[in-house]
Amino acid sequence: MSAHLKQLKEKFIHDAFVADGLGAVIDGASYGFARVSMEIQPRHCNALGIPMGGAIFTLADFAFAVAANQGRDVVTQASQITFLKAAQGKRLIAEARQVKDGKRVCFYEVKVNDDLGTEVAFVTINGYVVSP
Repeated sequence: MSAHLKQLKEKFIHDAFVADGLGAVIDGASYGFARVSMEIQPRHCNALGIPMGGAIFTLADFAFAVAANQGRDVVTQASQITFLKAAQGKRLIAEARQVKDGKRVCFYEVKVNDDLGTEVAFVTINGYVVSP
């Protein structure tokens, strides 16, 4: 594991809601990019037995946080999620990519797939740079 990835994992381990509650992990990251994932467990599922929208959105928002918070502090300003299809696999994977980087505002897209390649959701996020 690279020193950069180790440092990010140490930083985000303090996000108890994501680390403990969701069970999400950081799989890889570089400035403006992050890949995070979580094993789908019964606690993440709704009455239909599929992952709840809130669990999917939280994973996407976490991917954004890891991608955007490298060397500066960024919070979500606005976001939009479109659910595409129910997850078929056992794991959800969210990849965040920077589209636009500015002094105070940034823009990201996040794609959420399952481990079988099913496109589960597409998210866009405007971030506000709290401290550059």
